[in-house]
Amino acid sequence: MRKKIFFTTLRILASLLSGVLLILAFPPYSQGWLAWVALVPLLIALSNVGPRQGFVLSLISGVFSLAIIFIWVFEVAGYKVLHHFLLGLCIGPIFGIFGLLFSLIRKRCGFTFAGFAAPFIWVPLEYLRSNMGFMAFPYAWLGYTQHAYPLVIQIASVAGAYGVSFLLALVSSAIAAFMLTILYRSKVINPQPNRPISNRGLISLAGVAAFLTILTLCYGIILISKPTPGKKLRVSVVQGNIEQEKKWDRRYRNYIIERYEELSRETANDQPGLVIWPEAATPGFILNDHALLKRIMGLIRDMNTHFLIGSAEYPKFQKGPVKVDQSGNTALFFSPDGKVLGQYLKIRLLPFGEYLPYRENIPWSWVDVPKVTPTLPGKEFTIFQSPTFRFSAPICWENLFPDLCREFVKRGAQFLVNITNEAWFGRSVGPQHYVISSIFRAVENRVYVVRCANTGISCFIDPCGRVVDRVKDQKGQDIFVSGVLTETVIPMESKTLYTQYGDWLIWICIGVSLIFIGFAFLRRKPEADTPT
Repeated sequence: MRKKIFFTTLRILASLLSGVLLILAFPPYSQGWLAWVALVPLLIALSNVGPRQGFVLSLISGVFSLAIIFIWVFEVAGYKVLHHFLLGLCIGPIFGIFGLLFSLIRKRCGFTFAGFAAPFIWVPLEYLRSNMGFMAFPYAWLGYTQHAYPLVIQIASVAGAYGVSFLLALVSSAIAAFMLTILYRSKVINPQPNRPISNRGLISLAGVAAFLTILTLCYGIILISKPTPGKKLRVSVVQGNIEQEKKWDRRYRNYIIERYEELSRETANDQPGLVIWPEAATPGFILNDHALLKRIMGLIRDMNTHFLIGSAEYPKFQKGPVKVDQSGNTALFFSPDGKVLGQYLKIRLLPFGEYLPYRENIPWSWVDVPKVTPTLPGKEFTIFQSPTFRFSAPICWENLFPDLCREFVKRGAQFLVNITNEAWFGRSVGPQHYVISSIFRAVENRVYVVRCANTGISCFIDPCGRVVDRVKDQKGQDIFVSGVLTETVIPMESKTLYTQYGDWLIWICIGVSLIFIGFAFLRRKPEADTPT
């Protein structure tokens, strides 16, 4: 009994260790190299348990890591421990499924077989938790840990960020198999009923992992060494750093517009072809406020350049009740003579921030979720066009969704502009996670991504996912500072495999996973790997 408790405790600690390694791989620590071995302790813990225990161990590891990685969300007003618990309740079982399926395949077919299956199982589950409707949680993908390693992430232009996750999971499987072999042979762990891993199985798993890693790095070297051809465009971002409480206070209306006017005029010497203001930058609803529109048009005409401006989510100072069909989170594109050339209405709204899911059927007040003024969702993938460039402007968290961003590029956008207001997250690492997603959107589609945030992080990202520069003060601080930054962007016509075909890897992984699972069920009697 004591022995059983001892090994159970060791497995739980190993699962938690995987969680710790994942936590350290993400901001604020950003030790991305740890992600290559992050799943190893968990896989070793799963090497001698049944499916039910595998489910629990994997659930523990996943919930623990995400609870800490996502702890910055507590900066958002109204978010409580209860909501964090409910989030874990929704997301946790997805991690548990990985352990359940891995343990099932390992039990019936051996660790080598399960090791090959691991990345094929991991990737669809990562996709699932990022595409669950209003419960979608598109954060902290395993592949995102590699955002600081351009050579590794170029493969995202072929298979998306999920392709990087696949590679990391496969490498962890190979390392886990190697470590288990050592533990078996040194008799630290009894190979029965684990079944020792054969030399052939170990070499095949390690060989495939090494081959794909080398192939990924070689592909990265080729892409990064290529020049970026095309006509250059000077773009300026304006980071107003307007405090959250002032944004919605009518008394600061003139202060806000003066701040943006002053900062915008600072860019005049850089002669930008496009000036960008962040999400909901204007102190009012531009198209319904003649005085505000006239003032902004005057600024644009004086500067004689294109402007992209984030308008209010709704008429902030409207006296009567807000009507859903009259409000939306908007990006407006102006010509140098002040005319509105296009309007983009945010398509993917933020649940609990811009709408309450199924508000007529679910009593959200029971779990202390405050009421939300509903916002009208957009339906069109707007491409803003000038005589010399085309771009799209996903708003706020829309840049977390690769399928949405690739659709803009597929329809003709030559670069992406992400306007956002991340003041909600305070001085947490939240904005860093949003920058990471933008890095992968750039690589996936081989286009420049420009981020313009109210309080930061405003930055320029090249098609290889390198952050060229960011708005910062003299001390190097990039959040809760005001300023402007002008950089060169090259409108790209390139169409990557990912842009054209999207998440093809997911469907392959689902198909292969079903084959692995089916084979495991067909094998009635577990057969040992060939002992060495």
